[in-house]
Amino acid sequence: MTDMLRTGRAWLAGQMTSHLASQVVYRRGASSATINACFADADREVEDADGIRIGATMIDFLISAAAFEAAFGDGAEPANGDRIVAEGRVYEVLDLAGQGLWRWSGAPGVAMRVHTKQVGVE
Repeated sequence: MTDMLRTGRAWLAGQMTSHLASQVVYRRGASSATINACFADADREVEDADGIRIGATMIDFLISAAAFEAAFGDGAEPANGDRIVAEGRVYEVLDLAGQGLWRWSGAPGVAMRVHTKQVGVE
C-alpha cells in the first residue's frame, strides 16, 4: 500500500514550486543553477552569552529538494557561503546562532527551507 500522505505532500510541494515560486540563481563557488524558490520571511530572536536578546529579519527560501539535487548532485545540501540571487538582490546562506543553514519544510526529503541574509544587490 502506498503512503497517501507522503504522496500528497510531494504533490503539494510540486504545486508550490510550479505555481508560487520565482526563478532564482543559486550560486556555489564557480557553479550556479537557475531553480524555482519561494520567499519566506523569518524573524529570528537569539540570546547571547550575556542574556541580551538580538532580533533580525532574515529571508528564507523554500526550494524543492529534488530540484536542488538535480542542480548540485545527489545528497547535496546548502552550504555556508552559497549565494542566492533573487529580484536583483544577493542573499548569502548562513547559520544564525547554531540553528543550521537549512531545515526541512514539512515532510523530510521534500522541500528545504534555506536560511539567508541579504548581502548586496546586482
